[in-house]
Parts: sequence; structure tokens; C-alpha cells
Amino acid sequence: MQTNRSAKRDYTALRSVLFLFPAWLLLLVFFAGPILLTFYFAFTNLSLTGAAAQNIQFVGFQNFAAMFQDPNFRISMVNTILFLLASAVLGQQILGFILALLMKERNPTFRRLIGIIVIAGWVTPEIVVAFCWVAFLSDNGTLNAILGYAGLQPVAWLYTFPMVSVIVANIWHGTAFSMMVFQAALDDVPKTIEEAAVIDGASRFQVLTRVVIPTVKGSIVTNMILVTLQTLGVFTLIYAMTGGGPGTATQTLPIFMYNQAFVNYQLGYGTAISLILLLIGILASLVYMRSMNVKV
Repeated sequence: MQTNRSAKRDYTALRSVLFLFPAWLLLLVFFAGPILLTFYFAFTNLSLTGAAAQNIQFVGFQNFAAMFQDPNFRISMVNTILFLLASAVLGQQILGFILALLMKERNPTFRRLIGIIVIAGWVTPEIVVAFCWVAFLSDNGTLNAILGYAGLQPVAWLYTFPMVSVIVANIWHGTAFSMMVFQAALDDVPKTIEEAAVIDGASRFQVLTRVVIPTVKGSIVTNMILVTLQTLGVFTLIYAMTGGGPGTATQTLPIFMYNQAFVNYQLGYGTAISLILLLIGILASLVYMRSMNVKV
């Protein structure tokens, strides 16, 4: 009897392995494989043209040494951090939380209406969002037309304030995701806890900072990590709006990586830049989890 049960368990385990094998194979080929190739190519002189395209050589840390000596890389790093902090941390995260808080316990019809309006920007493709904001901020755009009606002089927003323009566009595009995450988290906060805090004499601000936020800190960290990784990978929006310019004013690491890999044809160098982006995402995630006392 015991032998039959053991054989049945072995048969069940074998079936599970067979059913999962296609999924594991796909992950290995399309996920683990490219990651390993990325690490390998970052330490080579891989190029799209020339001798390096046919004769790939291992160059060690040469790409990284050239990168950290390149002033354009330092500019791109500063722009990336500025874009990340202003767009993800101060923009999407805070604005999304405020919107979710304002809609808490509101009329369901009102919540659906506001949700549809905000989510419409999120589901719109980045390239469409970029063109919409270019039309809004261009010299003859909607914003300058409004300023003209008010008797004010037009402003070349994309030239005078390029970083502010792309930050505002990205906040408008991505805030809906944070709002939905926080809305779901706030709806799960027990009302009895908030009522007990009010009975104990806590103000609304104290209820928010000492009861609500600690309760949803897991959602805050999760959302921050997701928004950070998404913001670090923003390419289409910036490239379509400013092309990384004027000059290098909005050149973030994805733009710099694209220029090195597909404009200058230095794929190995561009791949090394992508590893720096990955490292920034990992470090930022660890900082978020440590700051909110979330165990890794």
C-alpha cells in the first residue's frame, strides 16, 4: 500500500514537471538567455559595423572605464536621477496617493468618472502621449495660445524648460497606476482602526500619518519599486518630445544608451550602460525597502 502511494506521488511529480517544462523552457530562452548575453556583451567590443562586428573580443572593464570618463555619461546620470526623483518619487507617487485619498469613500459614480479620466492617460501609448504634449507645449501650441488670450508672451517650453516638460508629461502619463494601487490599498484599511484613533483624540493628519500610511506601507514600497523601474526605462516619451535635447538637457541613460548602441554602433558599450541602469534599479529598490522597514 505504501509503495503504491509513493509511486503515485512520483507519477504526480513527473506530470507536474512535464507540464511546467514548456514554461521553464520559454523563460530560459527568452528571459535568462538574454540576461546572460547582456552580461557577456557588456564586457566585449561588440559593434554593428567594422571588424568588431565579425570578431568579438573580450575587453574586460574597458567599456565601463570609458563610460565613467565620458562627460556625456555623467550628464545622463544626473538627468536620469533628476527625472526619476521628480517624476516617480515626487510626482507619480505623491500625486497618485493624494488622488486615491481624495476618492476614498466617495460616491461610486464619482470614483468611476475620475478613474476613467485619469486612467485614459495611462493606457495611452507613450508615443501618442509625447505627440499630445508636443502639441500642447510647442511654440504655437495650446498652452501658448492660452497665454496669448491672457495677454502674456508665449514661451518656448520645450527649449527653455525641456526637463520640466518631459517630467510633467511622464507624471501625467503614469500617475493613474499609482492611484489605482493606493486606492486598492486604502480601501483595505479597516475603518474600525481609524475610528478608534479618532476616539482616542487623533486628528485627521495623525490618523493619516500614524495609522493609514503605516498600514499600507507594503503597497507604497511595491508601487515605488514598480514606478521607479518603469521611469528608469522611459525612452519613447523623451525621445519623441525632445530627442534628448536641446543639447544634452534631457539626455537620460536610455537615450544615451540608444545613441551609443544604434547611432554610434557600439553595442558592447551600450550594453554596459544597460547594466548601470539595472544596478540603479536594484539599489533604489533596496533603499525603498530599507527606508520603510520592509524585509528583503
